[in-house]
Amino acid sequence: MEDCASSDEDYYYSSDRDSLDGLENEDSDLQWAPSKGPTTKVITKESLLAAQREDLRRVMEMLSLREHHARTLLIHYRWDVEKLLAVLVEKGKADLFSEAGVSVVEREDTVTPLSSSSTAMCDICIEELPGDKMTKMDCGHAFCNDCWTEHFVVKINEGQSKRIRCMAHKCNAICDEAVVRNLVGKRHPDLAEKFDRFLLESYIEDNRMVKWCPSTPHCGNAIRVEDDEFCEVECSCGVQFCFSCLSEAHSPCSCMMWELWMKKCRDESETVNWITVHTKPCPKCHKPVEKNGGCNLVSCICGQAFCWLCGGATGRDHTWSRIAGHSCGRYIEDREKKTERAKRDLYRYMHYHNRYKAHTDSFKLESKLKETILEKVSISEERESRLRDFSWVTNGLCRLFRSRRVLSYSYPFAFYMFGEELFKDEMTNEEREIKQHLFEDQQQQLEANVEKLSKFLEEPFDQYTDDKVMEIRMQVINLSVIIDSLCKKMYECIENDLLGSLQRNTHNIAPYKSKGIEKASELAVCWSGKASTTTGKCLPSDCGTSGKRDRSFSFGTSDDKGCPSPKQPKKESYGGGFFDLNLPAEVLDRN
Repeated sequence: MEDCASSDEDYYYSSDRDSLDGLENEDSDLQWAPSKGPTTKVITKESLLAAQREDLRRVMEMLSLREHHARTLLIHYRWDVEKLLAVLVEKGKADLFSEAGVSVVEREDTVTPLSSSSTAMCDICIEELPGDKMTKMDCGHAFCNDCWTEHFVVKINEGQSKRIRCMAHKCNAICDEAVVRNLVGKRHPDLAEKFDRFLLESYIEDNRMVKWCPSTPHCGNAIRVEDDEFCEVECSCGVQFCFSCLSEAHSPCSCMMWELWMKKCRDESETVNWITVHTKPCPKCHKPVEKNGGCNLVSCICGQAFCWLCGGATGRDHTWSRIAGHSCGRYIEDREKKTERAKRDLYRYMHYHNRYKAHTDSFKLESKLKETILEKVSISEERESRLRDFSWVTNGLCRLFRSRRVLSYSYPFAFYMFGEELFKDEMTNEEREIKQHLFEDQQQQLEANVEKLSKFLEEPFDQYTDDKVMEIRMQVINLSVIIDSLCKKMYECIENDLLGSLQRNTHNIAPYKSKGIEKASELAVCWSGKASTTTGKCLPSDCGTSGKRDRSFSFGTSDDKGCPSPKQPKKESYGGGFFDLNLPAEVLDRN
């Protein structure tokens, strides 16, 4: 085997002890554990309510609000507590409440229902009714229970459960969810459950930092990120995806580039391009005709003969005089340019697609070889040798998989970065050429070292002597460090030198992480007290209830501090459907 470490241009280090320490001490598992705790959380059906309650509690304690008012504020501001606080500081509490439709009533003369000894007129149905058949909202408007119920039913069926406004003219107030639940539940218990489901799922549907896992079939989990929504995460079900667009992890491609690339590969646009280049339309039936001979008088299957040079129809005899207005000898610039451009675009697409697919296929094959390589590790560990730690193999595999994905997606990025689809008017030809050479140089360096790492990992080291294994070990560790450094440099080049100010807000890319895509940790569930969503630990309870994992909660049954009170078990919403925690979980329709 040739000594790859002898070449300076291959970016090898032979004895960089500081660079090796970090890799040798890594966990031998293929999914490297980050040095810090995960910043992404998996929200399961058990922890969905706990996650929502933490944000509710913060707003309730900060503004001294009841739970449904806090939920109204959070839904309006898409569960962004920081944005809510910013509006509070900038505009004050009055404007904050007004914009969200919150009517905080400090007097007790507006509580519902009205006194049964009095009567009142309902302005909707124009009937005089006793007070116990009327309901007054926090905003002060009162209507009969029948009119309220019909209003709520219509809004729930229209999908407006999360923000049902008062029926009064020009009233912006959001109705009390407890009143909605109570009135609707008397006649339509299924709709009341649907209303509860929408309120609970609002934490995921309206929260830009929380999204459903896109697994198919749906695993039922949601993922919450803490810092940046432009990132790649791994759900506990094993699915890795881009948090921003919910497609497969595609960094360093931006979401827009990846969407365009997938559409280009899916709709066979290049097949149409090939037809444009290699065929001519029949002037009679307009079907594409390919020439398979030397004669420029071709015939379509419909029987129509035409000139291949200009496309003009003629008779069956090869007679130029029968072509009216024959112009084959005249140069038509636009038509020639169109044909040449179609050929160039086709070859360019094929170049990038072939390399993208080659690395994708290599990734799949190397993933299958993982078991074989791990078997070699087991054999090597069992025999008597100086080497006892083979974590460098599994760490090298992890680096190989990660860098192979980066290489694979770097080709669709290059296709759009240096093409004319997205940045045609934002770079001169000279600037585009300079940037392309800079990127391709780094891409080539990374590609060369990745292939060498793959070659070393496939060596039958379980059959080698200890000295030979030590040599391979040093090469794998060195290559892992080099590849990690090259990946970082490529991302820095993309972010700073290539994209820079070119539609930077449109083409955000997920940052590169040396340890691979972060696996989200499950959010801690604490039914008997507050669940800390930042530390994942349960805090001391102030609710005074016993904690059981199969307990259910009902909206509208908590006190002003947001502490749940025991009620008849109800179905809990999760994963696009309703769940009865005492029954097997089943995802229902999300209508």
